[in-house]
Amino acid sequence: MSADAESRWPAVARDYVQAIADTKLLLGQRYGEWMLKGPNLEDDISGASNGQDEIGQVRQLFRLLEKQGVDRDWLETDREPAEYANAQPLDEEAEAWPTFMVQVALSDRAAWLLLDAIRHEDFTGMVQKMGEDEYFHLEHHDARLETLAVDQPEAVEAALERYFPGILAFIGPATYGAGEDPLVEADFTDRAVAEIRGAFREHYVDLFAGTDVTVPALTDDVPDPDEWDEKRRRSGDGHIDQRVADQLQGVTNREYVIE
Repeated sequence: MSADAESRWPAVARDYVQAIADTKLLLGQRYGEWMLKGPNLEDDISGASNGQDEIGQVRQLFRLLEKQGVDRDWLETDREPAEYANAQPLDEEAEAWPTFMVQVALSDRAAWLLLDAIRHEDFTGMVQKMGEDEYFHLEHHDARLETLAVDQPEAVEAALERYFPGILAFIGPATYGAGEDPLVEADFTDRAVAEIRGAFREHYVDLFAGTDVTVPALTDDVPDPDEWDEKRRRSGDGHIDQRVADQLQGVTNREYVIE
């Protein structure tokens, strides 16, 4: 379905929304992988609930992208691994609980901040409803990270060092200030990437205050603006592996489909 000329978003906005949707899709995948591996039943149930919420939000965002002319079959079942635009930390499955919690906490909060910045009328009401779900996700993450910062501070700090550059690339480069951010200029978002980066880091500085965990600094060269891929919101050619892409697309299950 093609969008009317008056309602068509600029190309950079379609890429921005797809990156948010793909990040939420991979969050659902990573929550699913850890659904029965958490330290207790409460975390398993919370992860399953969070994953279900994320997939529901993906469906809504994919519907909007389809209205903007993006092929729905391509989004759902016909992409190569390198065509997913998820936040880079979600390319891999975390190998330990503290690593997983930092991975999903950073990715989920960054995706929410980018979504919450959208001011376009197509998102009226939708963002507010998604925010109601995200409130509980982010509160759960913060509570777990506070505990882990006391019990396993070295593991938390190592995961922050590992994932922070990729999350900053997903949010965008420091050079995108109020007068340079193309989405602000297009009146699609109401705050610049540089402002979102600052708010993102400030949250974790406050969260870990009084613990032995140090939050990585914001540096203007992460990501390097000359190497940053605006479409996939990352630097470099990394991507999910083929096995994960097949799972997202339901490749194995297709043989059981009854025509």
